[in-house]
Amino acid sequence: MASKLLMLTIFVFDLIAFGLAIAAERRRSTANIKQDGEDEHSYCVYDSDISTGFGVGAFLFLMLSQIIIMVASRCFCCGKALRPGGSRACAVLLFIICWVAFFIAEVCLLAGSVRNAYHTKYRRSYLMSDKPLSCETLRKGVFAAGAAFIFFTSILSQFYYVTYAKARGGPMPYGGEAGVGMAAYK
Repeated sequence: MASKLLMLTIFVFDLIAFGLAIAAERRRSTANIKQDGEDEHSYCVYDSDISTGFGVGAFLFLMLSQIIIMVASRCFCCGKALRPGGSRACAVLLFIICWVAFFIAEVCLLAGSVRNAYHTKYRRSYLMSDKPLSCETLRKGVFAAGAAFIFFTSILSQFYYVTYAKARGGPMPYGGEAGVGMAAYK
């Protein structure tokens, strides 16, 4: 039987990661072009960089959630074999899909955090105004994609753990002869 306390803990960690990813999307860095005191140069000025911290926090909470689920289910590597049947097949399929969704979510969160923390320091002189100044920022939707995959990972990991517990629970079926043994007549 699946542990309800473990499932609640995983749900809370995934909910925190989802909330942090949404907050990171809402608070992405923006840039403005400013003029220097002599009006000869322009440069980029970035606002708050809090979304990088939110993205890293979501990354860590999702990773912690995945580690707890895999330790509780022994990651298919250790422990006794699972009972054959539909639950085992479903657990294997959910295990693979859960890891793929987890990997995509982590890549989105990590790439978004790194890209959001990157600030260009370009300067442009009015004497050399052939190229317009570009203040690079993170594209919209990177943290939102991470939040969507956090949601998918949360659902998949919960279902994975339930099917794993169902496949693991109970006694193993007897693999010997099903009939009644008969001795030779003398």
